Amino acid sequence: MNVRRVGSTLILLLSVTGALVAGDDGWYTKVQAEVRAVEGYPVVLPCTFSHTQHHQHSTLQVLWRLGHGHGAAVLYRCLSGPGASVCEPDPQQDRRYRLEGNPREHDLSLRINAAALQDSGRYYCRVEVQGRDRVGFEDKMGTRLRVEAPPRILSLSVEGGVGSGYRALCRVRGSPPPDVQWLGQDDPLDGSSVVPPAQGLEDHFLSVSQLREVEPGRRYTCSASNPLGKEQAALYVLPPQPLLFVGGAPLPLLLLLSLSMGAKLLLLVGVGVSMMKGVALQGVGLQS
Repeated sequence: MNVRRVGSTLILLLSVTGALVAGDDGWYTKVQAEVRAVEGYPVVLPCTFSHTQHHQHSTLQVLWRLGHGHGAAVLYRCLSGPGASVCEPDPQQDRRYRLEGNPREHDLSLRINAAALQDSGRYYCRVEVQGRDRVGFEDKMGTRLRVEAPPRILSLSVEGGVGSGYRALCRVRGSPPPDVQWLGQDDPLDGSSVVPPAQGLEDHFLSVSQLREVEPGRRYTCSASNPLGKEQAALYVLPPQPLLFVGGAPLPLLLLLSLSMGAKLLLLVGVGVSMMKGVALQGVGLQS
């Protein structure tokens, strides 16, 4: 699937039957069990309700929460006064969220603009009728939002030394989790493994693949793919060069590589490393 060809108003809904949830007090809500979206595009979470004693002349409060229970975050809140055509959100409301439906027509559907991977989770809608006897109902099942994204290679790096050997690391982000392969000049390489995330890192959409026994003087390609796309980045490991001495002091070898994505200068224990994403090398090293 080529995400770039998708229309600017892409909204993906999983084709499942909406669930009807009934309360003991006459409230009914209908939600989508699961909704899928592509990162960067808008998505709508459907939610409709009905009540046998609902009055058009009552003030309605609409709430959307991410998560359930005491730790749930209220993402959206608005009030619809009697006869109002719109539901007015709080002044501090995050503008990424907007009520797509009209509470006066029993529609509480929420629109999220520019969906991000972090938006994935379970959402709950709630409606309250303001007045002397304040009543309300919240959907208990919730809607599972799954935001997907094509693979994106965040970085390539090399660790190690001459004595211990070198290993290449490829940091990739995407959902569903990308399949990562390392390629040599022509063929796939063995010896790769997944590195556990750093302590304290809670990005569930980030994975790190490592390739051991990396040899200077060779090119390695990290290839990441999932159903939404594919991305590759090439890593050139340059052989160590002898240091130059001026007045008894060594001067390091500087390797300056100019890429179409910007100039990069990388030094690593005498081994120069460059990362390229589908571009040709435009400059060569300079010695001082």
